[in-house]
Amino acid sequence: MQPGGQPNMQQIMEQAQQMQQQLMSAQQELADAEATGSAGGGLVTAVVSGTGELKAVTIDPKAADPEDTETLSDLVVAAVRDANRAAQELQAEKMGPVTGALGGGQGLGGLGLPGM
Repeated sequence: MQPGGQPNMQQIMEQAQQMQQQLMSAQQELADAEATGSAGGGLVTAVVSGTGELKAVTIDPKAADPEDTETLSDLVVAAVRDANRAAQELQAEKMGPVTGALGGGQGLGGLGLPGM
C-alpha cells in the first residue's frame, strides 16, 4: 500500500499477471494430462483428457457378448463417467490453488483493493 491507504497499482498488476500465468499454466497441464476410468473389473476402460475430452475406449473381448449389448453399453458409460470423475479431481488439483487465490479464502481482498 502507498501512503494514504491506496493500493500500489503496479503491484496489483504484477499480481494479476502472475495469477494469469498460473491459470494458463494449469490449463495447459490439464490439456496435456489424461485420466483413466474403468468398469466391469477392467473389462472396459476409458481415457479422457484433463479437460474431459474422451480420447479412447478399450473393450476387452470378453465384454463383447452379441447377445447382451446392453451390458456392454452400460460398462462403456460407467467407464467414461469414472474417467470424467478422475478428470474432475485432476482439475480441482491443478486449478484449486489458482482459483482459490481468486475466489476462495481471502478472495480478491488479497490484492489489497479498497472495499474488499
